[in-house]
Amino acid sequence: MQLILFFGIFVLMNFLIWVSTNGQLVKDANQGKAMLFCIVSAIPISLLAFYGTRIGYNHLGSAWSVRLAAFGISYMVFPFMTYFYLNESPFNLKTMICIALSFAIICIQVFWPHN
Repeated sequence: MQLILFFGIFVLMNFLIWVSTNGQLVKDANQGKAMLFCIVSAIPISLLAFYGTRIGYNHLGSAWSVRLAAFGISYMVFPFMTYFYLNESPFNLKTMICIALSFAIICIQVFWPHN
């Protein structure tokens, strides 16, 4: 259950991070609202990172595992958000290899036995 919560928190956090940083690039986006969302979402994003890290550390047992799994999660969220909102395709060789490596990083951190 903690692993699912960890992943869910980091997916939500990365969704909010994407919107807060890249929302300004979305066609017809209101620049004032994009900046306001960035400011308003800063504290919730920080709290998600704080508690997600705590849950991940308790389950995975190391800060490195949390960091690398969080990186992999972020790299899985970003391409889909960018494709959906900015119409930039993740379906090129370089990006697909990076997405596959992100999955590999997550699997190694979650399924490799702890020291």
